[in-house]
Amino acid sequence: MDSLSFSPTSSSFLLHHHHHNPHVSRPACHVRVASSSPPSSVAVPLSSSPVVPKEKEKEKEKEKERMVVSSESLQYESGFLGGVSERTCVGAEGAAEAMGYLTDILSSRVYDVAFESPLQLAAKLSLRLDVNVWLKREDLQPVFSFKLRGAYNMMAKLSQEQLKRGVICSSAGNHAQGVALAAQKLGCNAVIAMPTTTPEIKWKSVERLGARVVLVGDSYDEAQSYAKKRAEQDGFTFIPPFDHPDVITGQGTVGMEVIRQLKGPLHAIFVPVGGGGLIAGIAAYVKRVRPEVKIIGVEPSDANAMALSLYHGERIMLEQVGGFADGVAVKEVGRETFRICRELVDGVVLVSRDAICASIKDMFEEKRSILEPAGALSLAGAEAYCKYYGLKGETVVAITSGANMNFDRLRLVTELADVGRKREAVLATFLPEENGSFRRFCELIGSINITELKYRYTSRKEEALVLYRQCWSS
Repeated sequence: MDSLSFSPTSSSFLLHHHHHNPHVSRPACHVRVASSSPPSSVAVPLSSSPVVPKEKEKEKEKEKERMVVSSESLQYESGFLGGVSERTCVGAEGAAEAMGYLTDILSSRVYDVAFESPLQLAAKLSLRLDVNVWLKREDLQPVFSFKLRGAYNMMAKLSQEQLKRGVICSSAGNHAQGVALAAQKLGCNAVIAMPTTTPEIKWKSVERLGARVVLVGDSYDEAQSYAKKRAEQDGFTFIPPFDHPDVITGQGTVGMEVIRQLKGPLHAIFVPVGGGGLIAGIAAYVKRVRPEVKIIGVEPSDANAMALSLYHGERIMLEQVGGFADGVAVKEVGRETFRICRELVDGVVLVSRDAICASIKDMFEEKRSILEPAGALSLAGAEAYCKYYGLKGETVVAITSGANMNFDRLRLVTELADVGRKREAVLATFLPEENGSFRRFCELIGSINITELKYRYTSRKEEALVLYRQCWSS
């Protein structure tokens, strides 16, 4: 797809606000200007069934040149509820048709393969924040991720003829395992296109579930192009990772369970956002039955496709996307997921890589479980939001969405966790290659606690790079 490059008026849109009371009501889909007081949610008028755009409208949308923007063009303080602007709801096709999603979620067949994951109190974090933080443990599902819900719900609706021909999908991890397990349960063949950069542990996990793995291309986009081409050529049914009503419906069962499991007041549900399938499904259900509950997306600051799309009032494409939280590293959110989110989601919190690592550590200390970066995203967002707005005594839920962590990334996570908690900092300086320079360096930094020092020098330069880690008690 050809893309139209876009240069925002300013290179970065920064927001800094003071803390205010987060209990202020606002009408849905009116002008929403970024503010440090996140408005309370209200009911949105809904019609009876999901509307699928007409084919001509689909083609027009497909042919439309997508705005390409940098993740740096929309940045704001961690914990701030942003992403919305006066453009968010301009041109929206009426209210999101969540009633149809509501009834479909209630009758979903996801429990053929998934189970109702537990809702557990994060006791230590709750005590530290003075907020009741509950964890929706989707990382405990059979494939260690919520993804099997949407995949199975869509595949269970296929005809016998479609199942006989088989299914195909493109994925670098969790969606692949969900499709493979669903295919195993339904007795159909599955082909999974994965980038050649996919870690062996992930594609072997998919193979063990009985699917055929094809490693193709260096990126997800190349793998997806291959999968869609094979679907047309060989008659496979393509199973999208997020942008399909049946997939959204399957993911929406997570929201249904939260409302059923947690009685009493609930301030907000924090949801990790990649393509938007999980948050769209949760919002479509929760906003119908508990409209006062905030639905808050959480994205990495360098993978903020949904926040930017909401801000511009249209789907955008990221120029580059950060890959640390690979489970949510998408350049473009879904068409249907965006349509729902622009109507029902209250905003998006952005968090840093360091904060994600700190939340992985928090989860380990709470439950002795290790989340993948995308799985810890909502927990990082919930903590940042509660601190930013000074929330006390409220109840929030964070969706711990996955635990497919690559073992070789644990070292980086442990190194950055204390940085995220602001107990440690990694600093850098250039040191002249001359006698006495290191002594002057020691005199300048004074009596601080340095736990590690790295010296990098090349003979082609007159200066050496010195990296040092400063540690202090919390």
